[in-house]
Amino acid sequence: MVAYERLSSLDTSFLALETPELHMHVVAVGIFEAEPLQRDDGGIDIDRIRAFVASKLQYVPRYHQRLAWVPFERHPVWVDDHEFDLAFHVRHSSLPLPGTDEQLKELVGHLVSRNLDRAKPLWELSIVEGLQDDRFALIAKVHHCMIDGMSGVDLMAAMFNVIPTEDIEPTADWTPRPTPSGAELVAAETGRRLRNSIDLVKDLGRLAKDAQQLTGQAGRRLRAMTHSLGSGWLSAASQTPLNHSMSPNRRIDWQVTDLTQVKAVKNALGGTVNDTVLAIAAGAIREFLITNRDFPVDDLDYRIMAPVSVRSADQRGQLGNQVAMWLVSLPLEEPDPVERFRRIQQETRTLKETDQALGASSLVQLSAGAPSTLVSMGARLAAGNIRPFNMTVTNVPGPQFPLYLLGSRLLVQVPFVPLWAQHGLGLAQFSYDGSLTWGLNADRDLVPDIRNFGEAIQSSLDSLIAAL
Repeated sequence: MVAYERLSSLDTSFLALETPELHMHVVAVGIFEAEPLQRDDGGIDIDRIRAFVASKLQYVPRYHQRLAWVPFERHPVWVDDHEFDLAFHVRHSSLPLPGTDEQLKELVGHLVSRNLDRAKPLWELSIVEGLQDDRFALIAKVHHCMIDGMSGVDLMAAMFNVIPTEDIEPTADWTPRPTPSGAELVAAETGRRLRNSIDLVKDLGRLAKDAQQLTGQAGRRLRAMTHSLGSGWLSAASQTPLNHSMSPNRRIDWQVTDLTQVKAVKNALGGTVNDTVLAIAAGAIREFLITNRDFPVDDLDYRIMAPVSVRSADQRGQLGNQVAMWLVSLPLEEPDPVERFRRIQQETRTLKETDQALGASSLVQLSAGAPSTLVSMGARLAAGNIRPFNMTVTNVPGPQFPLYLLGSRLLVQVPFVPLWAQHGLGLAQFSYDGSLTWGLNADRDLVPDIRNFGEAIQSSLDSLIAAL
């Protein structure tokens, strides 16, 4: 049997969106205590870390696979990599003295600015030692076609422990399966399409028996898709100083906020943690545009794209993307932080009531049979010519207890979302062990003052707390 796995249309779109200027990889920076993993000479024991990673790859088989392409239709598929080299994917470097957080952020910016090698499995781990205060960093870089935010959290269950340990599982033997030839891929895909056609004919009889139920489900999906399209996907959002042509270079920063304060706002005003996150983001964007760009916000149609996980319980741990996309209008013109919160809360309530996550995911499913070329063209048009939103803001909940890489405690985990065309800044949040950390990924030229935006995030949270 031919050993390969076809990428979904959504996963394929992340490949199609990638250009030399737009990098479609997800990045996370973990900062750890160094002492438990230090050698006698003070350096980090990279051999031990590599052995640990090797022992975990049995739980994430995609990390042994590379891309191949079906001839003629040019659709991507996953095949086993016969030249897999763990040392290529788990790298080791050191910061020069004094090893500040600012030096680490500069290094992360350089790593984020380079696309992954498509001839190899689409992931890298960089172990960076020499960080001040006896710490080291792990920089994870994984292509978005492999992973979404929630599946990334699931991978932490394989990489991280809930208690410190020195044990490393026996590394399972891995033998790559034969790589299918182009002719074998064409034959297998022809057979797949034929089987799908036969299954569809068989399904028609069952669908006729369940016509009433089908009508209800179809009606719900149709209404959800109509609401989703009507939310702004077919029109352009306002132009701002953060929405211009992009360079390939990135500037990175992060801001750590107190999750207890975020939950205090949620508890006082109602809604959800995500409503609070969006309200904080709206206040920070407003302050940054007014104060740092002298840009009026009173008449803006400012929209953010907020990914929403549609991953079911039985899909936890699986790679690939199970995510839909909300368009949320942020009331930047509103000066009152509490009123901004309430308007955002009403907006997200409407998105839920109109099933817009279902609508967005249904639209993606409709494209599942489209040729790869059409998927690529649609992705490029949506990202560039129309630009229906100004920024991506994604919030991923994490564990509220300490995690460990072998014996080293994870101190901070910072997520970064890839930037779309003309999106000079993207925000990602990850909650972990009492903190909510904001990862800021920005175009290096458009946002040279990225630290000011981090400070605006804290200022926006402080304003909400004061208003309570």
